[in-house]
Amino acid sequence: MAAANIARSALSGLFRKSTSIKTPVVCRLSAVVLRQNYSTINTVLKTYNTQNHQNGVQQAQQYSTGGHHKPSPKEIEERVLKVCKSYDKLNNMKLSVDCHFINDLGLDSLDHVEVIMAMEDEFGFEIPDGDAERLVRPKDIIQYVADKEDVYE
Repeated sequence: MAAANIARSALSGLFRKSTSIKTPVVCRLSAVVLRQNYSTINTVLKTYNTQNHQNGVQQAQQYSTGGHHKPSPKEIEERVLKVCKSYDKLNNMKLSVDCHFINDLGLDSLDHVEVIMAMEDEFGFEIPDGDAERLVRPKDIIQYVADKEDVYE
């Protein structure tokens, strides 16, 4: 998003509004300015990408685009249980795929929302509130993520 804003501001100097015609008119210096701005944009993008890799920032995984492999149901289960185990209010001794967050593990509704938010962070997509209310067991979350990512055995 930041790179797009920089590109937009760098290229905005190429156009000016005509007072007599209602369409943008390219300035006479556009060829020189375009080369300079293109060079600036490339430098900014390289710096931005390098900083993201150096700082350990990971981009959200886009499984549906085909750029990455789709997780298997077993991998999804492992990731869901890892998130659940990292939540401090869950008793790891009672935790299983079939346990109910509220009835079996004693979480309240706010804790349930925090678990769902942690799942959103883990898998890189937002879970609508209507769907989140139905995700009361880890197996429900596993099935939801598998359906969302089009993972089938």
